[in-house]
Amino acid sequence: MENFKQQWTNFENELDQFETKHKEYVSKLEEVESMKKKYSQEFIKLRKKFTEIQKTAEKLETNKDQKISEIGEAISSDTDKSADQEDLNLISEKINEKLHYMRHASDTFPRPNGLYLKIILGGISVSILNNEEKLNYKEEYEKFKLRITMISLILSFLLIFARSYRTLDAAFNFLLVWYYCTLTIRESILVVNGSQIKGWWQAHHFITTVCTAILLIWPDSESYQLFRQQFIWFSFYLSIVQVLQYYYQQGCLYRLRALGEKQDMDTTIEGFQSWMTKGLSFLLPFLFFGYFWELYNSYALFKIAQMENCHEWQVMALCIIFLILFLGNFSTTFMVVRRKYSNRISDKIKRIKSTYIALKYLRSFSEKAKEKNL
Repeated sequence: MENFKQQWTNFENELDQFETKHKEYVSKLEEVESMKKKYSQEFIKLRKKFTEIQKTAEKLETNKDQKISEIGEAISSDTDKSADQEDLNLISEKINEKLHYMRHASDTFPRPNGLYLKIILGGISVSILNNEEKLNYKEEYEKFKLRITMISLILSFLLIFARSYRTLDAAFNFLLVWYYCTLTIRESILVVNGSQIKGWWQAHHFITTVCTAILLIWPDSESYQLFRQQFIWFSFYLSIVQVLQYYYQQGCLYRLRALGEKQDMDTTIEGFQSWMTKGLSFLLPFLFFGYFWELYNSYALFKIAQMENCHEWQVMALCIIFLILFLGNFSTTFMVVRRKYSNRISDKIKRIKSTYIALKYLRSFSEKAKEKNL
């Protein structure tokens, strides 16, 4: 009993000491929350002002370019314009410096949830303010995608050679529904925390969730059996392409982050973006083949829907969804590739134009100097 009393006394003393530290901890938490709200509002106001300054600088830069193109008529006021030009260049450099800071500062404040997260989670904040925890969450997202894609690859391969058991097909389709539904939630959380998942590639997973859900509830009919094998082969091919994309995009992102051209929270996607042209252009044929397979799926489903004994609404619904997926994937990827290569051409044209303007200015300046000497 004496040992027990001594053990309790020691524990009570330790607990009393911890209670004091805990009060200090709670006090600091409340202080941090108060500062978070206060400085978050202040930063929002500063960000609005910074955006206005950026727009003003862009307008002045545009006006400057227009005046430079008419340099032959504007040489008379060279002194004032050169001073204004130096001021504009100096401010533009400072804006670029502050832009990096503004992006970094934005990641340290909580961001509002999007509509999708508000519907699912309510008003709970999903902002992760600790940089290490952000990176851990992003890495977990990447591992989750790879694990499920590998499982999907194996299952689709087995289903190709297995007999048509609707139960096994339903289990595979349920996995796809759960995977894409979970992916939409995780991606929305990543977007709140600074990931650049935008436009079509985010909407793509919402549409695919609907597609897999319709496949899950499609009854075991003649129309289902006609399309089943084609869809299993399509899933198998898609899993292979996604695994290839994962490994090559990860390597590319790592290199671009090291060069400072990409942010730490940028993720791999199931498509093609402009930063992938450096070493990943070889993936384009595989991607476009997959997109045209989606178009072929739509065509095959349309032909099935024309059959007299086809009465399932799922056939026409999937036909439309696969067509939407093809149009979205193909047009988005095509526009990215087109924009990337047109930017390269326009950069070359700009360099030629700037060289021509500089030579024109030097020529006109030398002619004026000769006239003054005469």
